[in-house]
Amino acid sequence: MRDTDRSAGAHLLAATGEAGAVAVTPHHLATDAALEILGAGGNAVDAAIAANAVQGVVAPQTCGIGGDLFALIHSPDTPTPSALNASGRAGSGITADELRNDHVTMPERHAATITAPGCVDGWVALSSAYGRLTLQQSLAPAIRAASEGFVASSELAASTARLHAMLEGQPSAHPLYPSGVPISSGESVRRPGLAETLRAIAAGGRDAFYQGDMAREIVSATEGVLTTEDLVRPHADWVEPLRIEVLGATAWTTPPNTQGYLALAASWIFEQLDPPADPTNPAFHHAAIEAYRSIAWERDDILSDPDTAPLPPGDLLLPERLASFVEQIDRSHTRPFPPPSPAPGGTAYLCVRDAEGMGVSLIQSNFWGIGSGRSAGATGVFLHNRGAGFNLVPGHPNEYTPGRRPLHTLSPTLWTRDGRLTMLLGTRGGQFQPQLLVQMIAASLHANMPPDAAQVAPRWQVTGWQRSGSPTVRLESRHADATASGLVDRGHVVEWAEAYEAGWGPMSLIIESDRDVIGAADPRITTASAAAAQ
Repeated sequence: MRDTDRSAGAHLLAATGEAGAVAVTPHHLATDAALEILGAGGNAVDAAIAANAVQGVVAPQTCGIGGDLFALIHSPDTPTPSALNASGRAGSGITADELRNDHVTMPERHAATITAPGCVDGWVALSSAYGRLTLQQSLAPAIRAASEGFVASSELAASTARLHAMLEGQPSAHPLYPSGVPISSGESVRRPGLAETLRAIAAGGRDAFYQGDMAREIVSATEGVLTTEDLVRPHADWVEPLRIEVLGATAWTTPPNTQGYLALAASWIFEQLDPPADPTNPAFHHAAIEAYRSIAWERDDILSDPDTAPLPPGDLLLPERLASFVEQIDRSHTRPFPPPSPAPGGTAYLCVRDAEGMGVSLIQSNFWGIGSGRSAGATGVFLHNRGAGFNLVPGHPNEYTPGRRPLHTLSPTLWTRDGRLTMLLGTRGGQFQPQLLVQMIAASLHANMPPDAAQVAPRWQVTGWQRSGSPTVRLESRHADATASGLVDRGHVVEWAEAYEAGWGPMSLIIESDRDVIGAADPRITTASAAAAQ
């Protein structure tokens, strides 16, 4: 049944003067934390760490310190942004041959899927390189939220109900099921174990997490797949960002082992198709859909730990390589492309721009919702299952191998013009992140829609497709009938989705112009918010 009447969730728009500071996150308490830190003299990096830490406290179904982190940082005096890969590696306690004894494909929530969590190393690297405040100051809002309590959102209540069977019995899960039943929306939640863990990190830095009691709890939770030696090695690397000129701007993203290049590549392909600038025109959406489909299929063949990747990272966005994908697209009708592999995700993306022009595009994840479903004892830390991104194909560059980083779905982006920050954009969504980003990029930079309008604009999602036959395009029901019929005329199979599909975001977006800085939150999640520092 088509629903066109459902109202959007909370949608707060923040507009500031040219020198203003803006934060956009998936949860209003994370946004509040970012503004608190900016008000205390912190910069965008300090604020992003604070927001990320609070997000992990109040929405553990999206992210947390048991997961990985990627970030892009723009400094006003530096034309090239810095890129941070804080993703952990596979443990040395098991091999692919041992996994193949019991599994044909990589299991989803096996102990081997728990790679070393990179988030804390990411915070330390960000704070050390760019922070104006101490890590202890940046973590203070999260410690306060975990120890004093916060109000459970409807999204958190729904996720705890859904995950009850898996989390039941996990020592860190008790605050989410204080009476043995899932918490309710509006209920006050305290997470004292996580508060103590955050206090320890604030006081002792990375050693408090990757060594000692905390490390022993992680090793125990993984049944020895991760060893103390695996945990103590560095998990955060400053890497060369990928870039491409597209739609009048320079787009930047993190290189493999992430899939970030797909959104930029598809946007470049979209531009070459010379689509109309009217988002109600079905040709606009057909071009975006086919641009994404034309390249999405190759991800699992070429993405892996950069040490084993079949292509140098810089080659992924070469225009001469991408031109071959343009040639395969029929501008008037859909055509067969190989299907990509599914990759679900539990992720939080946030962005912050401070008054001095520094911008941070940060994404952090537990992967499958709350991740592996295992906690590191009663520390409050739920461990991700990012290792599910590996495969068990002998000799494949993304084969499970001790010490290797898995394929990551996380796709932060940062945009500049003439060295000046123009846009910060990202989303959750697992394998669907690139197609969600392509839509926002097309709306913002090709159709020139204002940020709030771009966030509200109805979206689509291309679901699994086969090598032959037509793809299925699910449309939010607010799309015009003419858009749907135009896609059908071009060979697409159309299905109607909800008016605002919660899983198709939340995106966080900040756009900067000569006149102002505007941050827009996603109406698909009730907690999402954008706010400006006063």
